[in-house]
Amino acid sequence: MSGVLIYSEKEAQRNNFAVNKFRENLNIKLVDETYRGDADFVINRTNNYKIAEYFENRKTRVFNPSGLSRLANDKQLCYDYMEKNGIEIMLTRYTDVPAVKKPVDGHGGNNVSIISEKEEFEKGYVYQKPCNTLGKDLRVWVIGNKIITSILRESKTDFRSNFCLGGNAVLYTLSESEKKLIYKVISLVNSDYIGIDFIFNENKLIFNEIEDTVGARMVYAKTNIDIIKIYCDYIKSQF
Repeated sequence: MSGVLIYSEKEAQRNNFAVNKFRENLNIKLVDETYRGDADFVINRTNNYKIAEYFENRKTRVFNPSGLSRLANDKQLCYDYMEKNGIEIMLTRYTDVPAVKKPVDGHGGNNVSIISEKEEFEKGYVYQKPCNTLGKDLRVWVIGNKIITSILRESKTDFRSNFCLGGNAVLYTLSESEKKLIYKVISLVNSDYIGIDFIFNENKLIFNEIEDTVGARMVYAKTNIDIIKIYCDYIKSQF
């Protein structure tokens, strides 16, 4: 059984460690997003759900499925879906200020800002009420339907707490009520390997987003968990 690992050329270089871990644990070939050849399975690391759809239409197993990729990479779609299904979010389409403005398809905190003056809604952006604890969030890694680990990220200098932007990261112990919330989110999506991000408002977790092509830098930096090997073992178990 052989598969393909799809990255853009730029992201493959940036994620060279992860690429090598996949190669160590699977019979897999690295290809770019233009690949349309044969494969027993596909690991789609592009955030492009249409690539997943193409291979699914050919009856090829794709990790993550196209439905998950579409939901995770459209923040407004994801917020609406979670809210409809009883998951608490910070208000979106928020017309007051200050407001958090972020690209609907953004990642890693890029181009996210806090606006202090009202403006017309700009297409391609989400306008959201800020939480009352800025610069702090929680990432939870999930493989299949299982929580693997969770890490708290905090920044003293930026309202964005992303590790790649210099935020501090420490292991976090989930309470039973927090686990219940996370498993409810997990039950609402069909996923293989994702990150679920939460922010804190009034001392409780509030859903923030799902990361489709979730990174593993924090896991390897802060734990002894070989999460990509766990993911590869999960992939093997699907056949």
